Amino acid sequence: MKATLLVMAAGIGSRFGGGIKQLAPVGVNGELIMDFSVHDAIEAGFNRIIFVIRKDIEQDFRALIGARLESVCNHCGVEIAYAYQDLQDIPCAVPEGRTKPWGTGHAVLAARELIDFPFVVINADDYYGKTAYRALHDFLVANQDGNSYAMAGFILKNTLSDNGSVTRGICCTEDGMLRSVTETHNIIKTTAGAAANGIVLPDDSLVSMNMWALTPAFVEQLQEHFAGFLLQMRNPLTDEFLLPVFIDRLLQTGKVCVKVLETPDQWFGVTYQEDRPLVVQAIRSLIDIGVYCVDLYSDLH
Repeated sequence: MKATLLVMAAGIGSRFGGGIKQLAPVGVNGELIMDFSVHDAIEAGFNRIIFVIRKDIEQDFRALIGARLESVCNHCGVEIAYAYQDLQDIPCAVPEGRTKPWGTGHAVLAARELIDFPFVVINADDYYGKTAYRALHDFLVANQDGNSYAMAGFILKNTLSDNGSVTRGICCTEDGMLRSVTETHNIIKTTAGAAANGIVLPDDSLVSMNMWALTPAFVEQLQEHFAGFLLQMRNPLTDEFLLPVFIDRLLQTGKVCVKVLETPDQWFGVTYQEDRPLVVQAIRSLIDIGVYCVDLYSDLH
């Protein structure tokens, strides 16, 4: 079976100061966070990688990472493909003044012609750790139900930035299954722990970091509901079609089930420019304790 990793790398990265945060080097040899994601996915058994990017960053993407990853994937017998998230790729006219893509749900739809096997979707600028890739790969291989999904559940306190607020999907679970996920904005670190809009959140809350194991049947449902989203937008200039919001809707209508695979790994990512030195230090520490080789891909065969 083809176990596919879908990497969403089309975000504008406005909080990163207007730069392309997915293309910021963090490794000792100039590797990007995506390099570590691809490494961990191949190590876990994934044999197909799809990158969702924008046409306007394609040249930079291919120059900084695409050529390198194509070489690595060819060496490891892993298929690699590209899909393009386009603002114009919607079943109606684009609202005047709209400049940003339509969100993570739209990013998955951008790859719909390439998705013919179960897949795991991730953000390009998040480091998830090895545990989650292994757990989700094993779920994909064992799962035979097109409406049964899985999610990597991270501990909230392990996913916060020291440099500003973040958005996380706060999860409610029961017996290892996801009951609801609430997209929560403006989560910050405080002396009392995590808080959002003045409300303290339990540090040990499980959160979604947009790392989902999904099926082709999910993409069909996503496609069916996208047109409805476009018709019901409150703010046509900024509203986004988000995976956690859509998955929660499916849960509440009883159409799907989602297994939560908890991971103790420390998340880190480049949300703000100031995050990058911390990520560089974290990667260096993982190399020092033997989690990764200095020559990142040298342990893959």
